[in-house]
Amino acid sequence: MPTIAELEEKAALLRRHVINMTYEAGSGHPGGSLSAADIITVLYFHKLKHKPNNEYWPERDRFVLSKGHAAPILYAALAESGYFSTDELKSLRKIGSLLQGHPDRTKIPGVEVSTGALGQGLSVAVGMALASKLDKADWHVYAMVGDGECQEGEIWEAAMSAAHYKLDNLTVFLDRNGLQIDGPTEEIMALEPLDDKWKAFGWHVKRINGHDINAIMQAIEEPHPNKPYMIIADTIKGKGVSFMENQVCFHGKAPSKEETCTAMEELACSSQEK
Repeated sequence: MPTIAELEEKAALLRRHVINMTYEAGSGHPGGSLSAADIITVLYFHKLKHKPNNEYWPERDRFVLSKGHAAPILYAALAESGYFSTDELKSLRKIGSLLQGHPDRTKIPGVEVSTGALGQGLSVAVGMALASKLDKADWHVYAMVGDGECQEGEIWEAAMSAAHYKLDNLTVFLDRNGLQIDGPTEEIMALEPLDDKWKAFGWHVKRINGHDINAIMQAIEEPHPNKPYMIIADTIKGKGVSFMENQVCFHGKAPSKEETCTAMEELACSSQEK
């Protein structure tokens, strides 16, 4: 089992992949990928039961990236896990590439659900968790939703369903970085108090620092019998790269060559410090 320091190093590596991928593509979504990096790291390199050499292993846990535009961080984790070569990451968003701008279950090893239409991924995750219950299986479903995504009505329909069916085999991370493509979430369509809303919908809720590896690991293990579990992770958009942090423009803008060099230096330094 990896140590916290090793997981922090892995998260820094995934962030470097995100920067390189989006630079090479000239497009993509670095901001929300970087904010999700620590959570994705804990899931893929600490918690998930999965076998990269047997991607359809029946007993595997399932992960659904509902905020599909953060595909770069998922691809980085899949490559580092061994589902495909890290060399493939350079082909992001290019014609004929395995790695499209949003996850495609029919083409990319390790991707459970094709996502990108915001709000739909959580519904699929609920269906998966219900299937696990009906089959009396012991695999768990994990999902990640964006905070701007929580402005979609389908999110709350899924939330009601999950609570109704007592899906305690469903754990969802909400990447609460506070920014969406048009600006701050609280200016576009206010979301708070998110804790109270999810509790009112019948979920077990915990709020954590989404960049604290230890906090993420501890939160995942918290018991939540007969209730689906929502972990609201307060994060920073563009985390790890100074000029990207809390900058809405990097929601969907690739870094320039100079910016890429700066970002890679910062991420290398932060990794060495840890």
